[in-house]
Amino acid sequence: MSLPGQYLKGLVPADLSQCNGAASFLQSGFWGSFKARFGWNVRPFLADWGAALPLMVIRRRIWPGISLAYVPWGPELPPDFPTDDQARTQALHELAAAIQPFLPQNTAFIRFDPPWHTEEDAEPRFPVIDKPFIRAGADVQPPDTVLVDISVPASVILARMKSKWRYNIGLAKKKGVVIHRRDEAGMEVFYALLRKTAKRDRIAIHGIEYYKTLFAHARDYPADGQELRLYLAEHEGEPLAGIIVLFRGADAVYLYGASSDRKRNLMATYGLQWQAMEDAKAAGCLVYDLFGIPPHEDPSHPMSGLYRFKTGFGGRIIHRPGSWDYTYRPLTKGLFNLAESIRKKLRSLKKLRKDEKTND
Repeated sequence: MSLPGQYLKGLVPADLSQCNGAASFLQSGFWGSFKARFGWNVRPFLADWGAALPLMVIRRRIWPGISLAYVPWGPELPPDFPTDDQARTQALHELAAAIQPFLPQNTAFIRFDPPWHTEEDAEPRFPVIDKPFIRAGADVQPPDTVLVDISVPASVILARMKSKWRYNIGLAKKKGVVIHRRDEAGMEVFYALLRKTAKRDRIAIHGIEYYKTLFAHARDYPADGQELRLYLAEHEGEPLAGIIVLFRGADAVYLYGASSDRKRNLMATYGLQWQAMEDAKAAGCLVYDLFGIPPHEDPSHPMSGLYRFKTGFGGRIIHRPGSWDYTYRPLTKGLFNLAESIRKKLRSLKKLRKDEKTND
């Protein structure tokens, strides 16, 4: 398909295998075929930005006769692409228009989670997408995260951490916390911990079959060279915490974590992260992505503890734009926005009531 765009020169359908080399696992053939097992229709493309790069669009029904399209951490742009917000917004605009003819007419809008980012500094700048895009009611992927450089010697990785984090890693080992790689064999134990975590932190989780399927799919889909690992921390035979980490090329991504309410003074979660970093480094990864923090250090934020925990490992803080929507059908999109807003308010109200009940 030829296009008159300033930046996008062409967009053509592709085979899903052509996404295997995508920079992000969320744009990979592995992830696309996994999401297809849970009701998403997957459409791979090659986008010509002066260089042909893979692009994966996934779509699903949201109401009878109405669907949405979604581009997780895409599009990938060439290294020499302009870095200003205006150029990137224009590129997204051209891409959204080019994708529309390949989608069913009932597609109300397309949601992007652009992968570009700015790094934290004294006055962090958050990348912004301009009109005609509108900010989504909720982010799908975490816009802000911490990236730990694990290409350096282990002694340097530890030296870059806060001193208390190094101490806690050593304490976990000294107190007899043992880290085991369990993978699928440890799923039942991990999920029991995950349910406790979800109840304690009031977060949503998938059913256990989702995580089991993810492991089975990672094992059966070798084209991307990814490896999924589940680690459990135990003390005297009692499981205290667990994490699921994806190793893929240069990146290791901490996807899911869970912990018990017991023996938290043993610092099992610190030992878990350090074990995963050591193993990722041994596997050839260069970066360990802690995958999600609040945008700022804010004691009033409900996830402020997560911010302190992850930033203490000494990585770079980066900010992505978050989720942005491009509308194809304005009336339907307006109704979706209203429904999304109501759902968000109901969730906030439900959480507030739980907090009040807890404090009574």
